[in-house]
Order: sequence, then C-alpha cells, then structure tokens
Amino acid sequence: MTTDIEAKGPSVPAPWLPAEVPLTMPVQTLRAGALRNRALPTTPRAMAWRRLMVIGGAALLTLIATYQIWWVLRGGGTDLLEGILLVLFVGLFAWIAQAFVSAFAGFLLIIGGHRARLGLDSDGALPVLSERTALLMPTYNEDPERLLAGLQAIYESVRDTGQLSQFDFFVLSDTTRPEIQADEGRAFLALRERLGSDANLFYRHRTDNRERKAGNVAEWVRRFGGAYPHMLILDADSLMTGETIVRLAGAMERNADVALVQTLPMIVNGNTLFARMQQFAGRVYGPVIAHGIAWWHGAESNYWGHNAIIRTRAFAEQGGLPELRGIKPFRGTVLSHDFVEAALLRRGGWALHMVPNLGGSYEEGPPSLTDMLVRDRRWCQGNLQHSAVLPARGLHWVSRWHLMMGIGHYFTSPMWAMLMLVGLAIPLYKAGLGWDTLTLPGFSPSAYWREQDPERFLWVFFLTMSVLLAPKFMGWLTLFFDRDTRRGCGGMIGSFVSMVLETLLAALMAPITMYVQSRGVAEVLAGKDSGWDAQRRDDGTLPLSSLVRSYWGVTLLGAIAGVMAYLVSPSLAAWMAPVILGLLLSMPIVAFTSARGPGAFLRRLWIFSIPEEHTPPKVLVRAAQLRAKTKD
Repeated sequence: MTTDIEAKGPSVPAPWLPAEVPLTMPVQTLRAGALRNRALPTTPRAMAWRRLMVIGGAALLTLIATYQIWWVLRGGGTDLLEGILLVLFVGLFAWIAQAFVSAFAGFLLIIGGHRARLGLDSDGALPVLSERTALLMPTYNEDPERLLAGLQAIYESVRDTGQLSQFDFFVLSDTTRPEIQADEGRAFLALRERLGSDANLFYRHRTDNRERKAGNVAEWVRRFGGAYPHMLILDADSLMTGETIVRLAGAMERNADVALVQTLPMIVNGNTLFARMQQFAGRVYGPVIAHGIAWWHGAESNYWGHNAIIRTRAFAEQGGLPELRGIKPFRGTVLSHDFVEAALLRRGGWALHMVPNLGGSYEEGPPSLTDMLVRDRRWCQGNLQHSAVLPARGLHWVSRWHLMMGIGHYFTSPMWAMLMLVGLAIPLYKAGLGWDTLTLPGFSPSAYWREQDPERFLWVFFLTMSVLLAPKFMGWLTLFFDRDTRRGCGGMIGSFVSMVLETLLAALMAPITMYVQSRGVAEVLAGKDSGWDAQRRDDGTLPLSSLVRSYWGVTLLGAIAGVMAYLVSPSLAAWMAPVILGLLLSMPIVAFTSARGPGAFLRRLWIFSIPEEHTPPKVLVRAAQLRAKTKD
C-alpha cells in the first residue's frame, strides 16, 4: 500500500502527486532468456582487445608471481599446508593484479587525455532538452530536514540551468517510524511552500516496504513511469549539479541504445577523521580506478544504485526483479539490486555506460568504521545472494564478471586471514612447535621464509606490495596533471603526506575489517539476515557501551593472539605486531577515527584535503546553508 498523505484514488492525484501514467513492469525470470544486441551503437572500439589486455595482463602477472612462490615452496616437496598457501596466494594475487592493470589503464587515460564518452563533457554547452526526466529520491527513516535541504539545493541548481520545466522531483518514502513519517510530511509541505505552489515537487509514502529500495523505485515506475522517458536515481545523501543533470538527460536523448549512465560520485562533507580519509581516497585514487573500469567495461558497465540516469521504458521492460529461491538468507528479495538490474538491462539489449570524467556528482561517506561495517554487512548478504543470479540464462559474460567480483570481494577478507595463518603455521610446524614444545626462542616466520630462497621471497613480497599499493600511487601521480585538484588536495607534498597517513591508518584498521567481514560472511552462510536500518550521516561517535558490544570479540582475539605469539617467541610477537595491535586497539582506533576533533585538526593542516572543501560547488554550499538553517 501507499499513502500520498493520503491519495484519494488511483486516478485522482493529491496536490503533491501528478496524474498517474502507469507503465507495465513485468517480473523477469532467471531461468529463461537470451542476450539481445551483442553489438551496440555506443560500444567503444576494440573492446575485445581492451578486455584481453586487462584480464590477460592480470593473468600474466599472476602466472609470474605463482611461479616464483611455487619455487620458494618446492624445496623438499609441497605438503598440504604449502598447497593451501599456494591456492590462497594465487586467488588473492589474481584479485589485486586485475585491480592494478585496470587502474594502470585509467592512469594512462588521465595523463594522456581521453575523449568524452557519449559526448558528455563538463566544458561543452548545455544541451536543450526536449524530453522529461524524473528525479527520484528514495528515503528510509532519514532525517527529513536534512534530506529535503539536499533536494532543495539540487532543485535550485536545476532551476539555474533554465530547463526546470523538463524535470519533476519525487520523494519516495519507505519510512516505517510514524514520528519520522509525520515530520517528512510537514517538512515536504514546508519545502513546497518555500519553492512555490507550482513547484514540480512531489511526495509519496509507501507503507508496504516489500523489496526495499528496489521495490520503492519499481512501484513508482508502475504508477508514474509512463510520463517520463528518463529517471535519475538519487540517494538520501546525494547531491548533483543542475548542469550535470541536464547533460545526462541530453546524453540519453542523443543515444537511443543507452539504458543507463552511471556517474562517479565524489565523497564530500567529511568531518570525522574516518570520513575525511574516505573522501581523500575517493578523490585521489577513485578516478584512476573508475577510468580504468569504464575503459574496459565499455557498454557493459555496472550500476551502483544512485547518481545514475536510467531510461524508464528499458528499466520497466527488463528491471523487474524476481524473488530468489534457495535457503536463507539467499532466497527472497534481491538486496543488492543494482548489479542485478544492470545485468538484466544488458541482457535485454541495452547499453550501460560509466562516465567518470563528467563531475558534478557527489555523495557522503559513512562517518565511522562502524557505520561502514554495518553497511558492508548488508552489502555482504546482498552480494553473496548473487550466487543465485550467476547461472541466469542470457547474461552477458561481463555482467557475470561483475557479479563474480561482487561475490569475491567478501571472500577476500577470510582468504587474507587464512593466508596469514597458513603462512605462520608452516614455519611453526617445520620448527617443531607442538604440545611438548610450546616455546621457540628466537623464532621468526620471516627468517624461515627468507631461508627458503632469499631473493625469490623478497621479490614476491615486493611485487605483491607494489601491485597492492600502486593504484594509490598512480592516483597521486595524476595530481601532477591537474593543477586545481593538486592545489585542493594540499599540493604534491601535502597530498603525499595524506596518502602515506591514509595508507598507515588503513593498514591499522585492516585487521578489524578483516575480522568483521569474515564474521559477516560466516553469519550470512549460517542464515543470519542483515536487516535494514537507516544510515547515520554526520555523527560517527559511539558510547563506550556500544564500542564494547561491537568490538569486544576483536579485542579479545588480539589479546589471545598477542599472548600466544609472545609465549612462542618475542620475535614472533614483534613480527605479528601490526595485526595484533590493530585487533587489540580496535576500540580506541574506532573511537579516535570517529571523532570530529582529529578530523578538524588535520583539516587545518590541509591533510586529507579535497578541492570541494576550499572551492565548493554552489550546490554543496547551498545544501550546507539550508541544513544549517534547520538546526537553528
């Protein structure tokens, strides 16, 4: 059911809703179907070569590294533990190798110049639109004043382009808390009053939350989609400039085979130390990664669920999500719907493109590691669900690749943990550790591995670390070629300090993330549902009781690991110190990085700085002004 505060009937619009123009949106099947239009007009040239270079390059690097590590392990034969280590190493190295090769392609594109895809160029004249677009902002138990301040800023930015008449704005509420829903209604009516009674701004509250966000959008398509050739999906924390929105709508009008154009949202408005780390990483490392994947994904790009424009008719024809079968928690509603919707759109013969060069697209990151991990737990379940979508008939192989990468992402944490443990168990076993020999004075795993083949061991270690960290370094190098971004990030020296500090802090938090993600995978496989909670946007702090409840297990594991390692050998404890300290100090690390004080201090030093902090676009300034007024 839906309430339009309250709608009077399917054909009689309330003052805050337009007339309904229904659009049929059938539920798709995964057990039948065929790929349509293997070649698309907007497919970039030489896609087969691009994909061969990325996947083949990653495979070649993995083969070289595998041969080297096998040579280290082969002395005296390869036993079971060494075989497990080899398998884990191959899988993880292949993972980081693909990311490296893809980012290297993005790096070359940025420094060498690249053509704007679909004619989308931030510097060109704005197109004159002839078709209408709906901007949809789904919300679920969000702060209404904060949400609508952002929407008003977007509305005013579109109005400034002179083409507001081509756009309608919808707030699609799935809010379940009565007090928040009442506030939504009041805040919405106040916004309409501020913008004028003729504002093309509408509100719908849905009381039946089936299929979550995907169902929220699908319900709008079935009721109103027939009136709008395009829809632009926003998130509760999305901000986009009017110029970017008009350019996206123009690209859809010019390219009839395109169903979806995904922008690269930049993370902004970070106040806590953690949020500022994330926004710096997204601003500096994100473009090389995004340009790389856009280059080899071509017309089979993915969808990230927001800050993207979609052809409404194509979405209605192909985007109806089925209920998944199987055991809990894999059956039921598709949680991570965006990947699946992208795969179905491509199966239906439509092109999907990413345009990382466009700009004017923003979002806000989680304020703390805790908030990121809570969100990540939900994504974990949704991505593991995709194992039921992988066998679907007719999907493009690149769409299957997207699904496999999403699934694989959540297995990397337990795989890294297993690799570390097996890499430790082998030298301990070889050194004779047992129930009768619990101490090994002077024992060091690194010394054992160096003894097997010093040159090869160091070569593999440095190759692995280089491949892992190179995308960050390449992102920093691109600042040489972009004066405005370089200055906004603190110059080459300031940005280098930020990069090093971000890498060190990320390494310190990595054991916490590894533990929580591994636990999340185990919970999902055991059938535990992730739930659906509203996200925190500004404040990342937690009281001590919540910190203890969330991280007591991590801390206990760190304490046990530290004591056991020290009892075996102080050298072993020193070798494991980065992991042990990350686990043992999880509570103070989370508390420190979630606080605003350290973030504000580093901002004054231009550490983790981004251009949008110092020369913010008008839409960000306006949103901040409106949100400040709501707090007065």
